[in-house]
Amino acid sequence: MAEIAKNKPHTLNNIAEEQVTPPWKEAWQTFCKNKLALVGLALVIFFLILALLAPIIAPYGFKDQELSKRLLAPSSEHWFGTDDFGRDIFSRVLYGARISLWVGFFSVLGSAIIGTFLGIIAGYHGRWVDTIISRIFDIMLAFPSILLAIAVVAILGPSLQNALIAIAIINIPNFGRLVRSKVLSVKQEEYIMAAKAIGMRDNRILFRHILPNSMTPIIVQGTLAIATAIIEAAALGFLGLGAQAPNPEWGKMLSDSKQYLMQAPWTLFFPGLAIMLTVLGFNLMGDGLRDVLDPKMKQ
Repeated sequence: MAEIAKNKPHTLNNIAEEQVTPPWKEAWQTFCKNKLALVGLALVIFFLILALLAPIIAPYGFKDQELSKRLLAPSSEHWFGTDDFGRDIFSRVLYGARISLWVGFFSVLGSAIIGTFLGIIAGYHGRWVDTIISRIFDIMLAFPSILLAIAVVAILGPSLQNALIAIAIINIPNFGRLVRSKVLSVKQEEYIMAAKAIGMRDNRILFRHILPNSMTPIIVQGTLAIATAIIEAAALGFLGLGAQAPNPEWGKMLSDSKQYLMQAPWTLFFPGLAIMLTVLGFNLMGDGLRDVLDPKMKQ
């Protein structure tokens, strides 16, 4: 009996440990309950695979021209038809996924890093530092984002790299204000006050305690911002301020094909469809992540 009693707590502890679900597993289970979020994830993965395998999947090079086959309708030879230079639209859409995802990811990464840094500094130190940074954010947000992006590209010159820089710049205030508001609430927590009381340096408090506890809104905002960045890159490309010919950027493809809307509507339809599905995928996935990571949504 003594031996059984001795082993009983150990057995109960093992059962309790087995019943505890790891946080990542619980988050994944919650995410999987959102069917639209799964659709968004599937779309994002689908376009990522297309972008990575574009040289293998594409039946033609995105620069290959054959004027005798210009503006051909979709067929078994050219699945999405051809454009006004006889280039295969299917191949160009595949390579365009690389450009759009590259611009979307790295522009958001840059704006997230700079915006997070400025937001943490403003929220933690407050006073005149917060006032200056917040006023800069307010000035930037006072302009429509696309107009500010056009102004930046006009100064730097039209190119894909400058479009990426412009998109990164206009999204900095979104991350900065979001992180600032999170820091203002986190720095009032007892463990932050305790860290200050024992003499922990500000840099360590910021990057050891405050930043990790502010990552949730950054991840959600970053996912949604990629969708916005793809649209903004397409808009700049459509205006001739983004990727330059012969790069197969989706917005540039729309711009080059707009005069053939009635004669060859497929030249606009497929690049536009690619933009719509990619943006839809990131938006649905971002909404799903918000439901998983935001404690208020769980309540």
